[in-house]
Amino acid sequence: MSLRIDPGPPVARRALRRRFDEVRSRTLRLVQGLSAEDQCVQSMPDASPVKWHLAHTTWFFEVLVLAPHAHGYRAFDERFHCLFNSYYEALGPRHPRTQRGMLTRPSLDEVLRYRTHVDEAVAQFAEAAPDDAWDAACDALLLGTHHEEQHQELILTDVKHLLWLNPLRPAYRTTSGPAGRSEAPHARWVEFAGGTREAGHEGGSFAFDNETPRHAVLLRAYALASRPVTCGEVLEFVRDGGYRDPRWWLSDGWATAQAHGWRAPLYWEDVDGIRPQLFTLLGTRALDPAEPACHLSFYEAAAYAQWAGARLPTEFEWEAAARAQPATARRDACDDPHPRALPAGDGGEALACLTGAVWQWTRSSYDPYPGFRPLGGAAGEYNGKFMVGQLVLRGGSCATPPGHERVTYRNFFPPAARWQFAGLRLARDA
Repeated sequence: MSLRIDPGPPVARRALRRRFDEVRSRTLRLVQGLSAEDQCVQSMPDASPVKWHLAHTTWFFEVLVLAPHAHGYRAFDERFHCLFNSYYEALGPRHPRTQRGMLTRPSLDEVLRYRTHVDEAVAQFAEAAPDDAWDAACDALLLGTHHEEQHQELILTDVKHLLWLNPLRPAYRTTSGPAGRSEAPHARWVEFAGGTREAGHEGGSFAFDNETPRHAVLLRAYALASRPVTCGEVLEFVRDGGYRDPRWWLSDGWATAQAHGWRAPLYWEDVDGIRPQLFTLLGTRALDPAEPACHLSFYEAAAYAQWAGARLPTEFEWEAAARAQPATARRDACDDPHPRALPAGDGGEALACLTGAVWQWTRSSYDPYPGFRPLGGAAGEYNGKFMVGQLVLRGGSCATPPGHERVTYRNFFPPAARWQFAGLRLARDA
């Protein structure tokens, strides 16, 4: 198997081993406090049980790192190769995605033993593998750590949907105090000149294959809003009848909203009351109008933008604007799995909350860049085969692991997807 990823400068075994250990440990910290029952249930076809995430990320290291490169490695259980393969046709049959919640066996305890087995085998491989075997495996090992970080984000989004379906509305984690109500800063238009810009990853550090190759794009002059759209602004759209008026909606979006009875963003409750409620991973709370709005589908984001007399940016407009901002302005550090309210009185020139708050829908289809070539071997199925029928999101959210909020990162989902921490930033022609 040939992996054409860019791992950056040569990675010492000790550093890559440390990264592997840190990523694997963080996953286990994320699931602390969840019961075995919590970790077995699949709330919808688009989500996966936590137990499956724990096993699948382990399967990735076993099948793509240990089996081909660690001499004498013995699989924990050969049957797991089918149970925990996600979508890799080249690696054999798979258990149906929609039936992952039926896997009461293996037990959670056995899945955790599986993780320990693979972790110990990776540690032994890192310690004793000949240089040629290590060199052949390290790209897949690095890719696997970034892959597991993607599943860390999915664990949070999938657990939130699961707990929301429970009439008890249990919290994933408690917080130190109740959320307050605040006032968001006034949104400003920040203009950007048109011209030829470079898009895509520069090299020199890790990137997924869909972030390459770097290429030139031609942009017309445009403007972006200085901050994401807030819950208070979307509430105005809701109360103005935005979910009942087809004028603002794309045809497919209107049909989808009507078919599913959408009347507000996902997890919003009592929107017609004086104090609408919002379900979060920290429990149910009063909706804060200053928080960035999230759990919007592309259809809802596009409808809101049309109602507001604006549009969604293209992914290349977003990237060019992000590159023009100070690096310190890009990440909104957040320890809780919920976007923070935007600070009042933000008069700075930088765009606020470019990353670390909510993913931001763009108007760009998830297509290959000019000259794109998927990775060789089984890893070629990682991104390329999904480049149809999906839209690009940029920026990263409060659930995104640090490092994945780089300005070239291309997230992608179907236009009706709502369970991710996805919001929007308005754009317009200058």
